[in-house]
Amino acid sequence: MKLVNIHTLVVVAGIAMAAGSQHSLRAQTMTLQQCVDASLSDNPNLQVGRNNLRLNSLRQREAKSNRMPRVTAAADYKYFTNLPYQLLPLSVFNGPEGQFKEAQFGVPHNLGANVQLAMPLYQPTIKSGVKGAEIAAEMSRLQVEKSEEQIIFDVTNLYYNAQILQQQILFVDSNLVNAGRLLATMQLLRQQGLAKGTDLGKIELQQAQLQSQRAQLAGKLAQVLNGLNFFMGRELDAPLSVPADIQQGENAIYPVSPSIEIRMAEVQNRLLVNDLNLVKKTKLPTVSLVANYGITGFGYFQQPDPFLKIFPIGFLGAQASYPIWSPNTRFKMAQKEVEIRSNKLQTEQLQAQSELQTANAILQRNTALGNIPSVQQEIALADLVYRQTLVQQQQGTATITDVLLADNAVRETQTRYLNVLIDYLKADLEWKKASGSLKN
Repeated sequence: MKLVNIHTLVVVAGIAMAAGSQHSLRAQTMTLQQCVDASLSDNPNLQVGRNNLRLNSLRQREAKSNRMPRVTAAADYKYFTNLPYQLLPLSVFNGPEGQFKEAQFGVPHNLGANVQLAMPLYQPTIKSGVKGAEIAAEMSRLQVEKSEEQIIFDVTNLYYNAQILQQQILFVDSNLVNAGRLLATMQLLRQQGLAKGTDLGKIELQQAQLQSQRAQLAGKLAQVLNGLNFFMGRELDAPLSVPADIQQGENAIYPVSPSIEIRMAEVQNRLLVNDLNLVKKTKLPTVSLVANYGITGFGYFQQPDPFLKIFPIGFLGAQASYPIWSPNTRFKMAQKEVEIRSNKLQTEQLQAQSELQTANAILQRNTALGNIPSVQQEIALADLVYRQTLVQQQQGTATITDVLLADNAVRETQTRYLNVLIDYLKADLEWKKASGSLKN
């Protein structure tokens, strides 16, 4: 549906385009889809989010690597300034029971080197860790998608604002044309002594107000276009224009799918459930395979018999551990259970809120859509009354006050039209967002 189809606006648009500056003629006219595509391509926030996706891929690989064996190498050297003592029972040497003799064993120089392998055979927390990394990666993808939707929403909102401002400028230009014609007529009548000075002053005041309003609208339009350039990663002063005509499907129906917030809440629930399972699995035993191979050296470098002897050492085995008592585990589980219940309540609230927003947006859009044709007819009728009043004023059957009242009626219908148009575009955008159709 083409929402703007008024002959007067088309004529004024042609006048405004002919009077535009060379800078405007050089401006690149972009469609909404082009603005959205450029914003999604060059936005720095999205680049950061996509980098985080690559980080999550590395985190998943890190979590999976915990299943692989670990190999460590170690070496040490000790020089004993005082050799360790041991107490020897004298009964070993046929002495009395219960008596001991201290003795120093070993040599002052000791060195060792070994390579140790450890491989988990049964460690339930590893599986939960891998699953948690996968869920976290999915959450990061949803966060990027949420950023994309927000950018689409913001860019679309700015784009619609630019189009609305252009429609307002077209209306003001049309009113300025009318004011200029009326001013020329009143000046002629004033010269002929058929009009008062106050009548001429009223028209001049009206013209000045319209010129001031147009300047304000042009400034706001420049700010909105700067915002679009910012989102698209362009220079703020890069020439840009958008079509004044607003095109939108009259009977567009957007399929309802879970919003990004609901999907993120559901993924968050899965992450919390996985964290709870991870805490529960810390109560289970763990079993690992261990292997070691190395050397041990003993040295004595004093006379009369210095030596350095090295002996190999190696073993294979299994290591098991089982937590017997860990009081903080119970409290961690209770915390996660509370978080899960809160998350479920939040998800239900988001679903109800999404349904409410969708229903309200549909009602508002349908209401605005039904009002647009009638307001367009009001504009045409008000314009016709204004022109007829002008003719009557020239014939002396209507006063300048009647002309100004008719002109004000034209402006009021223009304002109502713009308000209905804004309601329509806002409701349509809100419906897209609530139904999860912004990216479709």
